[in-house]
Amino acid sequence: MSAPKAGRMLLISGPSGSGKSSICRRLQEDPRVVFSVSATTRAPRKGEVDGVHYLFVDAERFRAMQREGAFIESAEVHGNLYGTLREPMEKALAAGKVYLVEIDVQGALQLKALAVPGVYVFVDVPDLGELRRRLEARGTDAPDVIERRMQKAAAERVERDKYDFVVVNREFDTALAEVRRIAGLEEVS
Repeated sequence: MSAPKAGRMLLISGPSGSGKSSICRRLQEDPRVVFSVSATTRAPRKGEVDGVHYLFVDAERFRAMQREGAFIESAEVHGNLYGTLREPMEKALAAGKVYLVEIDVQGALQLKALAVPGVYVFVDVPDLGELRRRLEARGTDAPDVIERRMQKAAAERVERDKYDFVVVNREFDTALAEVRRIAGLEEVS
């Protein structure tokens, strides 16, 4: 399949447990998609590779990158700095690719406020009861962490109307197909 005529940013966000990361992983299987690797000051987690999962930098380097205009957006989250790099996005768009940005709601709304062109997609759950069920089924978070994620999800869902599209992930393959359609990637390569 040919690449889209004009490149575009596809931004995806949504609550923890909505399936956004799984959708992004599947979209990355398409050669027309370039995934945004964010810079961060947080330490790598087990299995994370520098330059693949994140660009890991210290705070001094991050601040220098901010001053140099290296980011289209940056934010502090839980005491760590995160930024979406400008140059890889510009290269992907110039090549006619879909530049996939998986980002939290704070970053998405910052980009939207800056009028960064793209397609903004909020991946949601059918309801908060389903979200709780998914988070508990993961078996990875303590009850207090699940409560924090639930509170954050409730706040994030209030912002979903600010996105171009809301995709409710009731069934994964259907939600993935909808995001592919929105991105103009419905033909599988």
